[in-house]
Amino acid sequence: MKSDTQPATSNALWIYDTTLRDGAQREGLSLSLEDKLRIAQQLDRLGIPFIEGGWPGANPKDVQFFWKLQEEPLTQAEVVAFCSTRRPGKVAAEDPLLQDVLAAGTRWITLFGKSWDLHVIEGLKTSLDENLAMIQDTIAFFRSQDRRVIYDAEHWFDGYKQNPNYALKTLEAAIAGGAEWLVLCDTNGGTLPHEVQAIVRSVMQHFDLRITDTAAPRTPHSAPHTPRLGIHTHNDSGTAVANALAAVMEGARMVQGTINGYGERCGNADLCSLIPNLQLKLGYDCVESTQLAQLTESSRLISEVVNLAPDDHAPFVGMSAFAHKGGIHVSAVERNPLTYEHIQPQLVGNTRRIVISDQAGLSNVLAKARSFGIHLDKQNPACRQILQHLKTLENEGYQFEAAEASFELLMREALGQRQQFFTIQDFHVYCNMLKGSDRQDGQAVATIKVTVNGQDILEAAEGNGPVSALDAALRKALVTAYPGIANFYLTDYKVRILDGKSGTAAKTRVLIESSNGHQRWTTVGVSCNIIEASYQAVVEGLEYGLLLQNQAKTALVSS
Repeated sequence: MKSDTQPATSNALWIYDTTLRDGAQREGLSLSLEDKLRIAQQLDRLGIPFIEGGWPGANPKDVQFFWKLQEEPLTQAEVVAFCSTRRPGKVAAEDPLLQDVLAAGTRWITLFGKSWDLHVIEGLKTSLDENLAMIQDTIAFFRSQDRRVIYDAEHWFDGYKQNPNYALKTLEAAIAGGAEWLVLCDTNGGTLPHEVQAIVRSVMQHFDLRITDTAAPRTPHSAPHTPRLGIHTHNDSGTAVANALAAVMEGARMVQGTINGYGERCGNADLCSLIPNLQLKLGYDCVESTQLAQLTESSRLISEVVNLAPDDHAPFVGMSAFAHKGGIHVSAVERNPLTYEHIQPQLVGNTRRIVISDQAGLSNVLAKARSFGIHLDKQNPACRQILQHLKTLENEGYQFEAAEASFELLMREALGQRQQFFTIQDFHVYCNMLKGSDRQDGQAVATIKVTVNGQDILEAAEGNGPVSALDAALRKALVTAYPGIANFYLTDYKVRILDGKSGTAAKTRVLIESSNGHQRWTTVGVSCNIIEASYQAVVEGLEYGLLLQNQAKTALVSS
């Protein structure tokens, strides 16, 4: 839904994404220019009406970002520049910071100003009246330059609770300047839903705002006008999503947040939870249904771009959001998904997963087999054999709910369907830990002997550790027979000590996540020897990648 489009009903909402600015303030998150462009393009495909691009002039990267989007505009989204009010005692038209914002060339500008008298006096070191003038003058200046303005009332809820009369005056100044949106910000994230609800209701009543199906005027100079309310919440109390929902229920029609809840400190309101809650649970119009079905893909793609592991337990979009582990749960959800699922996973682009563990029953095995394209009858003796083998291995320390690729290989072996791509005959790993040697500290060398298509192959390779060296040697031995292996790579390596009281004799579980650039899969190994556990997981990771490759070729031929 374009930001200029008149909503069809009063249930229309404008989603405003600030991942590229507020989200980028998360500790440990850094975005390149290319990263920002990729994220903006994905948000555009998702149907987000407003995408905040950053503060032009604050750094060269943000300036280049806006230039790039002038050259290659997005399809439907409005890119928004962000900035503060003019400085105290200055003239807006002469403030060079505001000139940089105009140079970004966006139709919309989000301006933030102080709502809390504490910040005005102690932060800005100016008078309360001058702060009001700064808000009105800056907005009026942007309006005179044919720009449309969203006013973010920073620290609104804290300011209102301390001095409601002054906080309301800051909004009056924004309205007088010509702001089309008044966004109430819970900047410190300390407000609770019942407070948000009461305060938003009081603002609606104070300004006699009504929820109508008519949007704010669409010409830059049209005035006077009735602005609309928005909400911007942070998650420091763990209530950012609930606070935003409470504000919408009271009349807010713009919702600001970030993908995956990224943001400073504890993060911002998570749009991946807000959008489906608003659209599927409360009946508001946020994006098209086909775009909503891209939500999970968008969440995971953006997590990859920002180089942060996806939250498997995130609502709606997490890998575990529709995962079922207990045998009774699986049996019930197989008969009727409503028994244990609050929505259909495909509505948000997610999928149902049946988790395999020592708590599994036959229903789990049958459902998991179907997900692998294997159709088993409950009376097949192999079902109980697989289940019993699963429980035995999990008792030894294996964890198949986190390593479904290993479980598929286990299942295919029990059914006589496991393809033998190669056979390991022998391997050795040598680590040089001596300081001052010619080798780098910790450098490892692995030798491996494998049989491929009846031929014995002996190879060696170096790595920055024993697992790396073993992986490199195995790939080197197999790549001639299976060139696709060159596209496989390790994306994660996790080690857990299972019985710490045993000291250095403790059993170790290794989980290795691999990828071919399109799919990810996880394999597991368990042993008292960490090298052997890693070897098991590495070998099965390559074997499963080859299985996927063969399945893809078969599907291509069939089509």
